[in-house]
Amino acid sequence: MTYIGQQPSTTFDSGIQDRFTGLTTNTVTLTHDISAETDILVVWNNIVQDSSTYSVGGVGNKTLTLGGTLSSGDVVTVYYTNRVMQSVSPTAGSVTTTTINDGAVTNAKLANSSITLNGSAVSLGGSATVGSDFGSSYFVANRTSDETHTNSTLGTIGINNEIVDVGGNYNTSNYRYTAPSTGYYFFYSVGFFHANASSQLKRVEFYFKKNSSNYVAEQHIDFRDNEGRMAGCTLNAILSLSSGDYIEWWGMADDISGNPTFKANTGSGDAGAGNQFGGWRVS
Repeated sequence: MTYIGQQPSTTFDSGIQDRFTGLTTNTVTLTHDISAETDILVVWNNIVQDSSTYSVGGVGNKTLTLGGTLSSGDVVTVYYTNRVMQSVSPTAGSVTTTTINDGAVTNAKLANSSITLNGSAVSLGGSATVGSDFGSSYFVANRTSDETHTNSTLGTIGINNEIVDVGGNYNTSNYRYTAPSTGYYFFYSVGFFHANASSQLKRVEFYFKKNSSNYVAEQHIDFRDNEGRMAGCTLNAILSLSSGDYIEWWGMADDISGNPTFKANTGSGDAGAGNQFGGWRVS
């Protein structure tokens, strides 16, 4: 059956009542608060009393003054017709997502609680949040053509080709990754320098620089007295960045007779296969 408005109860309400005997006064004390005389039905020796013949007062209107004085053999029964009987707690499993208002569960209600997400326990405390920018910003980029560097001069590695850039925080014009928010980030780079023509390399250096000024990670290869034709490095670092900080990959090679080349590939694969610069937020 379809109802308009609140569905009526499907069970009888047994009601509540007070019963008084053995009194010789004209007042009785009710066990429940009421608002007015019309909230109760008074029966005195099986005779229903008109509400104009009695009055209520005192704290919670619990003092009932009758229209006469009781004798010890009288019986007064008071039936409560308008009242809040109790606070009803939902039964187990009865509260569903459709019964909770949108926005009713706030961060303040989740703080210092334990939540299970996909079977994994997540502990929240204070202003901690889950997710934030983690996984929303990462990039992988490379260079698809060889790049000539001035000999023995430190400069940025021109990684100008994005393979993936989720969040759009890597710039292929200035070769910078800019942190979108404060946190810890992991960066890596793979690449190598090649000596000019038939020359030799004496040493090679690679760096991560923060905001073009601070060296935050570095690697060196020194060939002096045992020069080589090419040298590559793998550089990894976890760095603490504030929103707006940026990271660049820098390099330098000391060529005996000419300018060294940062190679795009190893000579036996797709362009850019021999170099890569990437990173993502870890916390």
